[in-house]
Amino acid sequence: MELIQQIRDAGIIGAGGAGFPTHAKLASQAEFILMNGAECEPLLRVDQQLMDVYADEIIQGFVLAGRAIAAKQAIIGIKKKHGAVIRKLRERIQALNLSDYVTVGELPDIYPAGDEQVLVYELTGRVVPETGIPIMVGCVVVNSETALNIYKASKGQAVTEKFITVAGDVPRRLTVKVPVGTPIIDVLKLSGIEAFSNYAVIDGGPMMGPVMANLNGYVTKKNKGFVILPKDHFLIRKKSVSPEQAKRVNKATCEQCRMCTDLCPRFLLGHNMQPHKMMMAQNYQFGDVENQSLAQLCCQCNLCELFSCPAGLHPKMANLYFKGLLAEKGVRYQPQKSTYEARAVRKYRLVPSKRLIARLGLSAFDVAAPLCDETVVPQTVRIYTRQHVGAPAMPCVSVGEHVVKGQVIGQIPADALGAAIHSSIDGTVSDVTQDYIEVRSV
Repeated sequence: MELIQQIRDAGIIGAGGAGFPTHAKLASQAEFILMNGAECEPLLRVDQQLMDVYADEIIQGFVLAGRAIAAKQAIIGIKKKHGAVIRKLRERIQALNLSDYVTVGELPDIYPAGDEQVLVYELTGRVVPETGIPIMVGCVVVNSETALNIYKASKGQAVTEKFITVAGDVPRRLTVKVPVGTPIIDVLKLSGIEAFSNYAVIDGGPMMGPVMANLNGYVTKKNKGFVILPKDHFLIRKKSVSPEQAKRVNKATCEQCRMCTDLCPRFLLGHNMQPHKMMMAQNYQFGDVENQSLAQLCCQCNLCELFSCPAGLHPKMANLYFKGLLAEKGVRYQPQKSTYEARAVRKYRLVPSKRLIARLGLSAFDVAAPLCDETVVPQTVRIYTRQHVGAPAMPCVSVGEHVVKGQVIGQIPADALGAAIHSSIDGTVSDVTQDYIEVRSV
């Protein structure tokens, strides 16, 4: 069976958080295929550990993807500080006789090294255009877990499990493999905390992840980590500010120092992203929203809000405010140039991860979260029909039906972008809705 069809059948999506269906991403040809193993978010540890434990499988899955798009070169991007993993990857590449095709690119320990466009620049020297995607400069990007899933798909295995890091101010920090659809609270309790009344949980990494409104959700293919912190921690208080509160503070305090712009990763790549202008526009209530369309260039890395601004204001929220207005009016940013070059000052304005972690008040928690062998066997899984970019999966099972792990329970609609979903346990279908399918173990 053709690899692309195997990937489609396996329901593989981008495992780093975006959730774009992988079979669609690999439908184009490109000069480079790049692996994002940068582990962009502080405290998360999935990528570096997978590349260590499953080196052969990840390399082979990565090569399969590269061959599928006719890439001339495959480059694994990993931070230089992970020396032991780098050595292992290079040893295994050589042992697999792939040295002429696969190389390891060492990345600086900066944030956001794992941003797709930053990664492309660091590994190839090419700048993705404004509003563009890597394929426009001859690159396709997958992350390490996606490469592992591609290898498994080539062996007929669907995506039924997810690797999750649980980190933060907890007794036990770990990375664990769990069935898709596992109750999130079951994963959180592996940290050694049973009662969460005094804690808040960030879904994802500390920079881009939102504070969860409740802990009643279920693990999806997009989840990568949960960060548990006391409710009074600086980061939780900062992330809990409402858009209206942020707008009031921004209007009252912004001095137009432009630090948010000067340290913006996209601005430093030569894009026209200028958060300080959005702060000014918000302050002076400029009515011509079309002139604020550059807000759409924001990648929401949150560096401006959580690191750059000396007054602790909310430039990202200003960008989101104008993004919303622009979407309502149907206005889209029009790129101003056809070619882009990184700004000459970029190398002097890169933000070291250690400095960022200290600014966030997380240094005490920046420790190992080892991949454990602990088996998580939930009694019930709830598998969402929409956990990817595109149309939701269409249920193809009924209540009372017995299913086995890996069986298709939701199919991609005809001629639509999407991803199939599969049962992650053996059991009986206990509920079917447009939003989810529930399976109860036997």
